[in-house]
Amino acid sequence: MTTLAKPAMRPARPEFSSGPCAKRPGWSPENLRNAVLGRSHRSKLGKGRLQAAIDQTRAVLQVPDDYLIGIVPGSDTGALEMALWSLLGPRPVQLLAFESFGKDWVTDVTKQLKLDAEVLDAPYGKLPDLTKVRPDADLVFTWNGTTSGVRVPNADFIAADRQGVTICDATSAAFAQDLDWAKLDVVTFSWQKALGGEAAHGVLILSPRAVARAESHTPAWPMPKLFRMTKGGKISADIFEGATINTPSMLCVEDYLDALKWAAGIGGLAELKRRADENLGVLADWVAKTPWVDFLAEDPAIRSNTSVCLKVVDPKVTALSADAQADFAKKLASLLEKEGAALDIGGYRDAPPGLRIWCGATVEADDLTALTPWLDWAFAQVSAELAAA
Repeated sequence: MTTLAKPAMRPARPEFSSGPCAKRPGWSPENLRNAVLGRSHRSKLGKGRLQAAIDQTRAVLQVPDDYLIGIVPGSDTGALEMALWSLLGPRPVQLLAFESFGKDWVTDVTKQLKLDAEVLDAPYGKLPDLTKVRPDADLVFTWNGTTSGVRVPNADFIAADRQGVTICDATSAAFAQDLDWAKLDVVTFSWQKALGGEAAHGVLILSPRAVARAESHTPAWPMPKLFRMTKGGKISADIFEGATINTPSMLCVEDYLDALKWAAGIGGLAELKRRADENLGVLADWVAKTPWVDFLAEDPAIRSNTSVCLKVVDPKVTALSADAQADFAKKLASLLEKEGAALDIGGYRDAPPGLRIWCGATVEADDLTALTPWLDWAFAQVSAELAAA
C-alpha cells in the first residue's frame, strides 16, 4: 500500500463542526465587550439589543416586512416545537423525513401530539417524492438535512395557493441558501449553526398566514408556557418585539449581533451564499478526483452547501460489516482530530457511517483546501491498519 507523507500545512482554523459551527473569521471575545450584562433583559437597554437582533436578522435574511421574528428558548428545536404544538391540528398533516431531525418531527407529531399524519420519507442521501405534497395539508419539513447533506432544491413543490401552512426547519439553510419566503409560513433556525453564534436560542419567523392560524386555532392538548405564542386569542406581539418568553443570555445575543454585523459588512446574504457555494466547490473538486470517497447526496441538485456529508466507497471498506464500516469512519475522524487537522467531523450518530464537514459561510475556503490532503493521509493511515489486522 502506498504510504502518504503527512501534509506539511494544517488548516488555520480546523473547526468544521456542524453545530456549533466555526465562529466568523476574525472573531474575538473582545467583540462582546458591549454586552448587556448584570442587567434585566427587559430593561430598555436589554430589550433594545434583542430588538436589534430581530431587525438585523430581517435585513440580512431579507425577511418580508409583514413576517414576525421572535427569539425563543431551546435553539432550533424549541422554535420548531413551538410551531408544531401551537399550529397543527385543524388540517391534515404531511411530514418530509429524509434525515434524523425530520424523523424527530415525525415522532413529535405522531407520538406526542398523536395526529394522524402522512409521512413522506426517503433514505439518507435522497429526497422523498415531492410531487406527493398536498396543498390542502399542513407541511412540516427540513429545508436542509443537516445529518444527510441533502436539501430541497427550491420550493416549487409547495403550491402558491395552498390551504395548509408550511413549517420549515431551516437551521442549516439560513444564511447560506435561498429561502422562498412566499412559500414558507413558519421558518426556524438557531444562530449557533447558521452563523457560529453561541448556542441555546432559537429564531421563530411567522408569516401572516401562520399568525392567522395561531389566532384562530386552539390546540386540543395542554400547552407548556414555553410554547404559548398567543394570549386571549391574539398573537403575543411582544415576543416578536424583543420581549422573550424566558430569560435569554445577553452574552449570546451580543455574539449573534456581532455575527450579523460581520455578515452585513461582507455583502449580506449574497456573499454568505457565495462563500458556502465556494466551500462546497472545494470539496466537490477533491471528491471528483478521489476514488475512495463520494457524497452521501449523489445528486448535485439536492446537495447541501453547508452540512456536507461524505461516505467511504473504497471496496475494501464497503466489503466490511456495517459496524466495521462505522468503526473505520470513526477512526478517520479521531485521527484527524488528534492531528489538529479537523475537529468534530464524524458523521451524525444516526446517519450512515462517514464524515460530515461544515461548509457554511463562517468557514474559509483556504482551510478546506488545506484539509483535503489530510483527509487522504488519514484514509491511507486507517486503511493500512485495516490491511495489517
